Formats: sequence, structure tokens, C-alpha cells
Amino acid sequence: MYLLGLGILLTLLKYFEYGPVAHWEWWQVLLPYAGAVIWWSWADWSGYTKRKAMEREDQRRLDRINRQREAIGQKPRSSAPPPRRR
Repeated sequence: MYLLGLGILLTLLKYFEYGPVAHWEWWQVLLPYAGAVIWWSWADWSGYTKRKAMEREDQRRLDRINRQREAIGQKPRSSAPPPRRR
């Protein structure tokens, strides 16, 4: 996401001819977009995106369980979620 933001910023600076970016070539300005495409492709291919989504879901589930346990007066669970069954 950082590469996409950098690409948008550089594109705007080049388009409005502001600062030293105005003298750069267009291919130099568009390089962060290529980096973002490569990053997203790798993240999807390697399972990084899915793994991070599962971690967020597990944390949300654990937070919900802890809130319910505290509401009935029990001790909350540890921060490490139990391993998933397959």
C-alpha cells in the first residue's frame, strides 16, 4: 500500500510539474506502481494475504471470547489463539 501511495504522490508531482520530480522521466515516476503489482502478486501467491486475514479473524474471535468471559466473571484467555484444526 505504501508503494501505491508513493506512486500517486510522484504522479501528482510530475503532472503538476512541482519540485525535482518535474524533471524526472515518466518511467521513473511509474516505477512504484510496478513495485506494488509485484508485491501484491507475491503476497497472493505465497499466501501472505490469507495468513494475515486469518490472524486478524483469530484475534477478533479471541477478543470477543475474552469480553464474554470478563462479563461473566471468568479469567480471560491468553493472547495466543489455540491452533486451528484441519
